[in-house]
Amino acid sequence: NNTRLQLIVAVGYSGKYDVLQACRGIAQRVKDGEIGVEEIDERLIEQELETNCTEFPYPDLLIRTSGELRVSNFLLWQLAYTELFFAQELWPDFGRTGFIEALMSFQQRQRRFGGRKS
Repeated sequence: NNTRLQLIVAVGYSGKYDVLQACRGIAQRVKDGEIGVEEIDERLIEQELETNCTEFPYPDLLIRTSGELRVSNFLLWQLAYTELFFAQELWPDFGRTGFIEALMSFQQRQRRFGGRKS
Protein backbone atom coordinates (compact mmCIF):
# COMPACT_ATOMS: atom_id res chain seq x y z
CA ASN A 1 0.00 0.00 0.00
CA ASN A 2 2.98 2.32 0.37
CA THR A 3 2.93 3.89 -3.06
CA ARG A 4 4.41 7.25 -2.09
CA LEU A 5 7.71 8.35 -0.66
CA GLN A 6 7.79 9.17 3.05
CA LEU A 7 10.58 11.44 4.30
CA ILE A 8 11.14 11.43 8.05
CA VAL A 9 13.68 13.74 9.66
CA ALA A 10 14.47 13.07 13.33
CA VAL A 11 16.10 15.82 15.36
CA GLY A 12 17.10 15.37 18.98
CA TYR A 13 16.28 11.65 18.88
CA SER A 14 18.14 8.82 20.65
CA GLY A 15 17.74 5.19 19.61
CA LYS A 16 19.31 4.00 22.87
CA TYR A 17 16.81 6.05 24.87
CA ASP A 18 13.96 4.62 22.78
CA VAL A 19 15.03 1.02 23.53
CA LEU A 20 15.66 1.87 27.20
CA GLN A 21 12.17 3.34 27.59
CA ALA A 22 10.67 0.23 25.97
CA CYS A 23 12.57 -2.01 28.41
CA ARG A 24 11.46 0.07 31.38
CA GLY A 25 7.85 -0.04 30.24
CA ILE A 26 7.95 -3.81 29.82
CA ALA A 27 9.69 -4.28 33.18
CA GLN A 28 6.98 -2.22 34.86
CA ARG A 29 4.26 -4.31 33.22
CA VAL A 30 5.95 -7.51 34.45
CA LYS A 31 6.33 -6.03 37.95
CA ASP A 32 2.65 -5.05 37.97
CA GLY A 33 1.67 -8.58 36.95
CA GLU A 34 0.15 -7.48 33.64
CA ILE A 35 2.38 -9.82 31.64
CA GLY A 36 4.76 -12.69 32.32
CA VAL A 37 8.43 -12.73 31.36
CA GLU A 38 7.69 -15.49 28.82
CA GLU A 39 5.39 -13.08 26.96
CA ILE A 40 8.24 -10.72 26.08
CA ASP A 41 8.94 -11.00 22.35
CA GLU A 42 9.88 -8.78 19.39
CA ARG A 43 6.30 -7.68 18.86
CA LEU A 44 5.95 -6.49 22.46
CA ILE A 45 9.24 -4.59 22.34
CA GLU A 46 8.19 -2.92 19.08
CA GLN A 47 4.88 -1.88 20.66
CA GLU A 48 6.69 -0.24 23.57
CA LEU A 49 9.10 1.81 21.44
CA GLU A 50 8.32 5.51 21.36
CA THR A 51 8.98 5.35 17.62
CA ASN A 52 6.36 2.62 17.16
CA CYS A 53 4.19 4.02 14.43
CA THR A 54 1.85 1.82 12.45
CA GLU A 55 1.42 4.61 9.91
CA PHE A 56 4.98 4.13 8.63
CA PRO A 57 6.75 0.81 8.11
CA TYR A 58 10.41 0.39 9.00
CA PRO A 59 12.71 2.28 6.63
CA ASP A 60 13.75 0.60 3.39
CA LEU A 61 16.62 3.04 2.90
CA LEU A 62 18.59 5.25 5.28
CA ILE A 63 20.64 8.02 3.71
CA ARG A 64 23.44 9.13 6.03
CA THR A 65 25.00 12.44 5.04
CA SER A 66 28.30 14.07 6.11
CA GLY A 67 30.61 11.22 5.11
CA GLU A 68 30.18 9.44 8.45
CA LEU A 69 29.97 5.65 8.17
CA ARG A 70 27.73 5.03 11.16
CA VAL A 71 24.07 5.29 12.11
CA SER A 72 24.73 7.60 15.08
CA ASN A 73 22.24 6.14 17.56
CA PHE A 74 19.39 6.47 15.04
CA LEU A 75 16.49 3.97 14.91
CA LEU A 76 18.63 1.19 16.37
CA TRP A 77 15.80 -1.34 16.50
CA GLN A 78 14.20 -0.42 13.18
CA LEU A 79 17.33 -0.43 11.00
CA ALA A 80 17.94 -4.19 11.24
CA TYR A 81 17.01 -4.80 7.59
CA THR A 82 17.32 -1.27 6.23
CA GLU A 83 19.66 -0.59 3.33
CA LEU A 84 22.23 2.09 4.15
CA PHE A 85 23.60 4.73 1.79
CA PHE A 86 26.43 7.02 2.87
CA ALA A 87 26.82 10.40 1.16
CA GLN A 88 29.78 12.74 1.52
CA GLU A 89 27.70 15.93 1.41
CA LEU A 90 26.52 17.62 4.56
CA TRP A 91 22.73 17.62 5.05
CA PRO A 92 22.19 21.23 3.89
CA ASP A 93 24.13 20.49 0.68
CA PHE A 94 22.48 17.14 -0.05
CA GLY A 95 20.23 17.61 -3.05
CA ARG A 96 18.54 16.04 -6.01
CA THR A 97 21.68 14.50 -7.53
CA GLY A 98 22.67 12.79 -4.29
CA PHE A 99 19.12 11.61 -3.71
CA ILE A 100 18.90 10.08 -7.18
CA GLU A 101 22.29 8.41 -6.63
CA ALA A 102 20.98 6.91 -3.37
CA LEU A 103 17.81 5.64 -5.06
CA MET A 104 19.78 4.12 -7.94
CA SER A 105 22.07 2.38 -5.46
CA PHE A 106 19.01 1.09 -3.60
CA GLN A 107 17.54 -0.29 -6.84
CA GLN A 108 20.63 -2.46 -7.30
CA ARG A 109 20.43 -4.06 -3.84
CA GLN A 110 19.29 -7.63 -3.33
CA ARG A 111 17.28 -7.40 -0.13
CA ARG A 112 17.32 -10.55 1.96
CA PHE A 113 15.96 -9.23 5.27
CA GLY A 114 18.37 -11.41 7.21
CA GLY A 115 16.91 -14.50 5.60
CA ARG A 116 13.56 -13.59 7.12
CA LYS A 117 10.36 -13.62 5.07
CA SER A 118 9.14 -10.07 4.49
